[in-house]
Amino acid sequence: MDRASDGLISVEEAISRVLEGILPLNSEQVSISEAFGRVLAIEEASRVTQPPLAVSAMDGYAVRASDVLSVPITLTQVGEAAAGAGFDGSIRDGETVRIFTGAPIPEGANAIVIQEDTKAKGDKIVIKSSVEVGQFVRPKGLDFEKGQVLLSAGTRLNSRHVALASAMNIPWLYVRRKPRIAILPTGDELVMPGEPLKPGQIISSNSLGLSAFVNAAGGVGVNLGIAQDNSDSIRNLISNVKGADMLVTIGGASVGDYDLIKTVLSEEGLNITFSRVAMRPGKPLIFGQIHGKPMLGLPGNPVSAGVTALLFLKPAIDLMLGRPNQNEPKETAVLGLDLESNDQRQDYLRSTLVRENNGELHVMPFERQDSSMLAIFTDADCLVVRKPFAQPALKGERVPIIRLDPNA
Repeated sequence: MDRASDGLISVEEAISRVLEGILPLNSEQVSISEAFGRVLAIEEASRVTQPPLAVSAMDGYAVRASDVLSVPITLTQVGEAAAGAGFDGSIRDGETVRIFTGAPIPEGANAIVIQEDTKAKGDKIVIKSSVEVGQFVRPKGLDFEKGQVLLSAGTRLNSRHVALASAMNIPWLYVRRKPRIAILPTGDELVMPGEPLKPGQIISSNSLGLSAFVNAAGGVGVNLGIAQDNSDSIRNLISNVKGADMLVTIGGASVGDYDLIKTVLSEEGLNITFSRVAMRPGKPLIFGQIHGKPMLGLPGNPVSAGVTALLFLKPAIDLMLGRPNQNEPKETAVLGLDLESNDQRQDYLRSTLVRENNGELHVMPFERQDSSMLAIFTDADCLVVRKPFAQPALKGERVPIIRLDPNA
């Protein structure tokens, strides 16, 4: 039984309904070498202090600052300190130790004279520049302290996070399990890339693009294969959804004679929450629950599928990974052309961005916004958001935008 009528609902209401029942997935432990791109399930505190003791920031000579107040002055070298092998002794009046970057500061020393400001004559070192206490010394704990929380739950780990976790002496991390998103494209007209094309057939680009989108968002896209426009084909492929965390269908969500997704899945237990959203592109959009899993039925047009995946699927994956919805327009840009007033559907206009010489970000919507034009969608940098019944927008006005991730 439908929870909602078949009438149009707002984008905001649709997003709210999609996200209301989605919870973070359980965690798993991975080695630090496999942690890149994963999302932390718990915060991490350092197991060590870095640096563990005061060390030199430069190659040069460790000195007592009081010994080099008047220069030039000659000191006697009494030893050497390298990274991982400090000087076993103490510096006294008139003495110095040759030191290298990262080496522990010898006892008695409190500053470093860089080697460019010295001249060595055997064990006699001419110091040509005065230094202050602490100069070129990295104090203990300069970077971070043992027990200091440096990585927060919900962080998607980039290369810098991995390096930091390694420096924190953490060999294993608890991360959210990657959401498995089952993807089912539908349509007799679809064939896979490279297969012979019969008259009227097209390449199934959406399924491969959507799988890549899911992977970029931190999930795992699982292609179930192409369902033909008949009930048996759809039922057969749906049976492979076991083990997935969410089912996403592509196409078959409209009202044509061959748009069977809603009918067949309802017979299989789909409880539909909504099936039409007041947006362009992407009005025919199904959401519900089937066998305890969320189901999202995307339109078949390439741009419609891409935009609805960004607005509805990406925040769902974020929630499964324990991350907040990051799709809300938080940025504006200066409009580069006039826009007419809008109707009852919220528009998402494919657009390009240009940073002008004055630093202002300008946005230029493409002249044609047909939902079948994948090449234009690929060239777009962002979506200009136009609220329902928006008044005409003039060139030079600021408008809200949603950036398109160039890596997704």
